[in-house]
Amino acid sequence: MKIIQGFVFFILEILSIFAFIILTPFYFLIRKISKKPVEGFLTKGGDYREALKILQNSKNKGKIIMFHGVSVGEVIALENLIKLTRETFDGARILITTGTKTGQDIAKKKYNEIADCITYFPFDLAVCTKSFFKKINPDIILMAETELWPMFAFYAKKYNKPFLLINGRISDDSFKTYKYFGWFFKHIFNCYTGIYTQSKDDMEKMIKMGANPCKTEVMKNLKFDIKKSDNPISFNRGCERILIAGSTHKGEDEIVLNVFNNLKKDFKDLKLIIAPRHLDRVQSIIDLTGFKPGLRSQNADFSNNDIIILDTLGELSRIYSIVNIAFIGGSFNNTGGHNPLEATIYSKPVISGPSIKNFKDIYSILTKAGAASVVSNEKEFETCARRLLSDNNFYQNTVNNSKNVFEDQKGAKDFVIQKIRELF
Repeated sequence: MKIIQGFVFFILEILSIFAFIILTPFYFLIRKISKKPVEGFLTKGGDYREALKILQNSKNKGKIIMFHGVSVGEVIALENLIKLTRETFDGARILITTGTKTGQDIAKKKYNEIADCITYFPFDLAVCTKSFFKKINPDIILMAETELWPMFAFYAKKYNKPFLLINGRISDDSFKTYKYFGWFFKHIFNCYTGIYTQSKDDMEKMIKMGANPCKTEVMKNLKFDIKKSDNPISFNRGCERILIAGSTHKGEDEIVLNVFNNLKKDFKDLKLIIAPRHLDRVQSIIDLTGFKPGLRSQNADFSNNDIIILDTLGELSRIYSIVNIAFIGGSFNNTGGHNPLEATIYSKPVISGPSIKNFKDIYSILTKAGAASVVSNEKEFETCARRLLSDNNFYQNTVNNSKNVFEDQKGAKDFVIQKIRELF
């Protein structure tokens, strides 16, 4: 097995050298045509002198724990785990790597005070990954979700580095492709110290792809390891029922208002909160209503308002605690949706439009559990909301399902912390 694996990675190493030489000009050309930034190219290519300097000058001098999230979704999913790691392993140096500029930006925004160093993940080519390990030399590596980089995995094993795949998942579409190359992925999976998946289904898929069953376990989903705010919202309300449209984008407010106005005819106690994703759109929403709705910034309540616009920063996640139904915006355009768990953690039924690519895995869990509904159009949105408002048993079942899904999924970050502790 070792001889075959060594041969496979030797061939990949040779091919990667040629690939680096041949593909580099095309990389710059494609980036220029698509107008995407080439920021981080030298770093990804193996120049980790700056990252090494930052790590060496850090106030922490302990082992280097590396977290990799390729882009925004993965970086955000790691938030609570990274914070707990900082609390648990005093003196350890935390290194965060990303593969994209957007991932790098969000990592710097979220973890600038927590991480010792934030940098780019190397290109998966022999010369780049080898330089990374020679210079950075991480002590423990944790890679989020489905990040299978052959050369990086090979060098992690070669340099005897504990290498964990965490929050692992494989979509049905990817699995259809991957399973035909099980002979290849078996060698990659063999480089991992542990493979920890979001669900039993994901675990079984990875085992079929070649993962060692003895190294593969279910850890549940890190994205569910969040807590309710310790700072309750102050909001004067009566017995009305509230529909919230959270993080809406241009084109969605019209849909929300149409649905609300139709529902209002039959449910007189219904009120609406619109929370635009970007506050510079507040005036355009006011114009859509045709009158002056209440503004949260002016402490408006529902005593004399049917609609309130949440025009303040930092309150949306807590506002979900007082509503009855939550529509999650960014889902009736190409945005890809926003995080439904901010509402689900308060046991609120969630409705989303069809564009949910940013949280596809989360919606899969929520819809299967009966805690959320993904609708295709405005008519389905209204039908779903109408049922929640008119069928008390259905509404209560959805609330209970929201509670249960968090109970079923919690514990992921503590699972990973224990695995790190065993290797520390």
